[in-house]
Formats: sequence, structure tokens, C-alpha cells
Amino acid sequence: MSLIEFRNVNLARKERIALDNLSLTIGEGEHVAILGPNGSGKSSLIKTITRELYPLQGSSVKILGRERWNIFELRPQLGIVSNDWMLACSRDYTGRETILSGFFSSVGIWPHHLVTSEMETKASEILEVLEIAHLSDRFLSEMSSGEARRFVIGRALVHSPSAIIFDEPTNSLDFRSTHEVREILRKLAASTSIILVTHNLFDLIPEIERVILIRNGRVFLDGPKYEVLTSANLTELFGIPVELVVRDGYFHIW
Repeated sequence: MSLIEFRNVNLARKERIALDNLSLTIGEGEHVAILGPNGSGKSSLIKTITRELYPLQGSSVKILGRERWNIFELRPQLGIVSNDWMLACSRDYTGRETILSGFFSSVGIWPHHLVTSEMETKASEILEVLEIAHLSDRFLSEMSSGEARRFVIGRALVHSPSAIIFDEPTNSLDFRSTHEVREILRKLAASTSIILVTHNLFDLIPEIERVILIRNGRVFLDGPKYEVLTSANLTELFGIPVELVVRDGYFHIW
């Protein structure tokens, strides 16, 4: 079964075409990076997958083989880690509350939420996996950006989703925090599909096998990582001369 299947998807945002006849398929179990410059359609693609935006008539979008979803049934299938969620969760909620809120698709735990012992157990397991149990009672607003990012990742794991979609996962992080987040992504790649959406080439962990380049709302190139990521292709994608260097499975450009 395909995890995500887009066929001739057109999406308009106000008066601008954000996705232009875009087609792509991502299978279950794949680790894929979607790479493109700012304004290329990456955010619109994510919001179309999560049903925050709907494409124009004639487009076909299937998630896990289905075109129609109850949004509350879809959310547990796809873990989302985005800058929008980072901003929403950076309030006076503890790390544990942030993770538990994933069960309710909320920001924080509210009085009407019934937190079960099973949920508490799952949250504790996630805290251990992400190595953040020692921070669980601290408010996210008191954490560093890297520490808070790990709790937002934990929030996305509560339902053991079929795939986790990361939107610019290391945005605004320093070198050490970037390294820590990439190590978490590598750990998660052993048990679930990773869809990494970014404009930063250094976000790509070695486990990424396939890269999709998008430009102006269209797929520019799609294929195995080492065939797609070349200096010539990236120069054309970003519109400036690019020198590509690979070290220890990570890509860097100048």
C-alpha cells in the first residue's frame, strides 16, 4: 500500500498556485526527503497531506490508500513535527503534558481530558527513548529550543504512527542541538517511515534513501539519493552555483 499518493494535484493559496499538477507516491516503510527552496511548495504539500488544505477539483490525494478520511482518524496515522507545533507548544506546559497532549490532538492537557494509565506508560516509554525523562516536569518555555523540539517529536509518537513527517526539523537550532535531533531521527528510522521536508541539505540523515526535489510547486527530480543530489542538480534547483561535499553519509553545500 502507498503511504501517500498524489496524482495531478493542483492547489491554490489566495491568488497563487502553490502546487502545480504535482504527482508523487511514497510507499510504506520508505525514508524520503522532500527538498526545495523557500516558496517551492513544501509547506503546502504538508498541509495537503494533513488535510489542512484541500486541492482543486480534478486532483487526487490518497493517504494509506484512502481519499476520504475523518481527520480524527487520520491524525494517529501520521505524526507531524512542524514549526507550527513548536510555536503552539512553547507555552507553560510541562514536557510530560506536551507528550500526553498528542493523545488528544491538543496543546497541553485540559480538565476534560482523561489521561489513562496506558497513556502514562506510553509517555514514559517515549521519554526514555528520546532520553528526556529528566526534563519531563520542566515547562517547555523554560527549555532550550533543542530540548523543547524533542518533546514535540515525542508528542508525535504517542500513537506509534505509520510515518512521521518532519518539517524543517533543525530550524533555529545550534550545532549541538542539530546533531542531537538528527540522532533522534536516525533512531526513529529503525521503526517507522521518515518523511523529511526541508530546504537544509544537512537535515538529511544517512537513512534517507530517496530524495524528491520540488520547485515552483512541481516535482523537479525524484530518485535515489546519490543520483539526485549532485552539484549540477542543486545548482539548478536553488539558482546559484553549488559545490556539494559528502562526509560520513551527510551532505553539505557551499
